[in-house]
Amino acid sequence: MKVEIKHRFSGAILFALETESMRLCVEAAVQSRVSLDYASLVGARLDGASLVEASLDGASLDGARLDGASLVGARLDGASLVGARLDGASLVEASLDGASLDGARLDGASLVGASLDGASLVGARLVGASLVGASLVGASLDGPRGEKLTLVGLRPVLQLGPLGSRCAYLQVWLTDAGVYVRAGCFWDRLDAFRAAVTSTHGDGIHAQEYAAAIALIEAHARLWTPEAAAKVAV
Repeated sequence: MKVEIKHRFSGAILFALETESMRLCVEAAVQSRVSLDYASLVGARLDGASLVEASLDGASLDGARLDGASLVGARLDGASLVGARLDGASLVEASLDGASLDGARLDGASLVGASLDGASLVGARLVGASLVGASLVGASLDGPRGEKLTLVGLRPVLQLGPLGSRCAYLQVWLTDAGVYVRAGCFWDRLDAFRAAVTSTHGDGIHAQEYAAAIALIEAHARLWTPEAAAKVAV
């Protein structure tokens, strides 16, 4: 049986292999340094695939299964991964500028050093995902009430931790709607974070830790105009 990878627009065959597995076909193309730019891989089952430094700019991977896949250094600029599953995937140093990841699942994924400038992550899940050193200038994502937020700056303007009973790391992001805090599963505005700390921890030792963090955030907030944030985040 021959599996073919076709161009999403022209239908031209980009690569073909005698196999029954799309995963093996894609891996062979990547290992052979074949460009898969604008490839049609909608719904492809690529769990655990080795796609290191793959060229997938503009490719359509809507609904694809990429759980545990290695996309280290891959290029996916302008690619569509709407509803794709990338739980536990490695996207270290990958480029996803302008990519659409709306509704995608990236739980536990590593996006360390990845570039997602202008990417759309509306409705995406990133529980436990690592974004250390990632660039998200102009990226869009959901706020806690479903509102669309656009990130300002290259990365969090402040990172603190470990804090609290779960030794969580606190990240402070500047968005077009103001200062937002991510701590574990929490993602909301600074005032909502303050209320959540009081509600959850009362006046205990962990509440005092978080209160000190909030005071530090407020002390620096005057720097975080969109223009200043870009400088602070470098």
